[in-house]
Order: sequence, then C-alpha cells, then structure tokens
Amino acid sequence: MKVRARATASRPAVRPPPEAPPALEQAAMAARAGAYAPYSGYAVGAAVRSASGKIFTGANVENASFGLALCAERVAIAQAVNAGERRLSAVAVVTASEPAAAPCGMCRQTLAEFGGDDLEIILVSTSGKRLKTTLGALLPHAFRPAALGK
Repeated sequence: MKVRARATASRPAVRPPPEAPPALEQAAMAARAGAYAPYSGYAVGAAVRSASGKIFTGANVENASFGLALCAERVAIAQAVNAGERRLSAVAVVTASEPAAAPCGMCRQTLAEFGGDDLEIILVSTSGKRLKTTLGALLPHAFRPAALGK
C-alpha cells in the first residue's frame, strides 16, 4: 500500500520514489544499448517473456541494404525460439519515441506465431512513459497457423 503524507503549510507532501520498471522492461532497456542503428539513429530494445517465464532480449540491427534490417522484437523472438521456447506471455519494447512506438506489422505477425490475442505488449519510452496493450488490439484478425490447417 502506498502512503502519501498530507501537505501542510510548513511541510510539503512527501512522494515515494518512482517504482523501478519490472524485469521485462529493464531487460528491454538494457538490450536497447546494444542496438546497431548507424543509418536511422533509432535504437530499439525488446524483451519477450516465454510461457515458462524466461526472458529473451534483442536490439535492432540495421544494414546498408535497408530491407535487410532486423527489428529488436524479431531478434528477441528468435533468441527464444532458438532456446526451445514456442509460447510467449509478454513483450516489452523500448524506444525514445513519445509516445513509445509499437511493433511494426512484420513484428506483429511474428508475435502472432508465438502468442495469442491476449499477449501483453508493453510499450515504453526512454522517458519512462508506458502503454500496455495486447496483440489482439494491435493486430486484429491475425493470420495464424490454423489458417494453414496446422
């Protein structure tokens, strides 16, 4: 329970220090430091939590042939898949944008391969502002393996 002291004429209100970001967000913030973005200067960090609770991170990697760039979200997902994980429970994405940027369409579709409509997506700005949403809100009617009869 958070407690705030009441302000008086002789004593201003005391506010508790801001809470530290949760581990998933901290991991995404740390991953952003490893971004390779010499062309756009737009560093992105991402962290995914698997259904088993493990956290995997990624950062964007640009290329002189722009179409070959890798998004942070897909790098983190690839790390999880390489470790044998197949289901995601949450994703955090950190950018310097205000408001924080959401995953691109390609990343949303990749997330749909490993998470359901209820997959929690936390968008975080380096200023600390957050927006929580779901994959279903960002990508309604996603193309999923079931459409292929799988």
